[in-house]
Amino acid sequence: MASPHDLEDATKVRVDAGRLWAGGVATAVVAALAVVAGVLITRGVLDIKVLAPNTGGSWGDQTTAVYAGLAAGSALVATALLHALLLGTPHPLAFFGWITGLGVVVSAAAPFTQPATLDSKVFTAIINVIVGVAVITLLSGVGRSAARPVRPPTPGPGMGPGMGPRPEDYYRT
Repeated sequence: MASPHDLEDATKVRVDAGRLWAGGVATAVVAALAVVAGVLITRGVLDIKVLAPNTGGSWGDQTTAVYAGLAAGSALVATALLHALLLGTPHPLAFFGWITGLGVVVSAAAPFTQPATLDSKVFTAIINVIVGVAVITLLSGVGRSAARPVRPPTPGPGMGPGMGPRPEDYYRT
């Protein structure tokens, strides 16, 4: 299994797209459920009216479904970003961490631009940060497991060009 340093230092990376996107879909489900849990705790337990009018009850209303859908969609966008970074950038996980981390900062600040009570803004920001941290940590692990460094073999004694096994015989799968 490749260590994080192997992935960061590799000149070429083979990405298992099926594994990457399966992890991305699973991360999207986690993100959506984190929103639902956050809304349930905030509205139902703490009685703070987040995301929906007072008539929404503990589960909120249709805005809760939209919020959960946006969280899931954001996780899928982050998966697409990670896929592109793995295929084309040096140190892809570092760039992924910075880009998504700054996205979390924006999502945490966004509730404070809306007309709502301070407690509603604070708890919406907390939910956004929890979802963001979950997406970053889960997808970083998915990226490590879906990408394998590809290095040609080091020729042994008496092995010149065209002699011995082909480089693809040594690639990790």
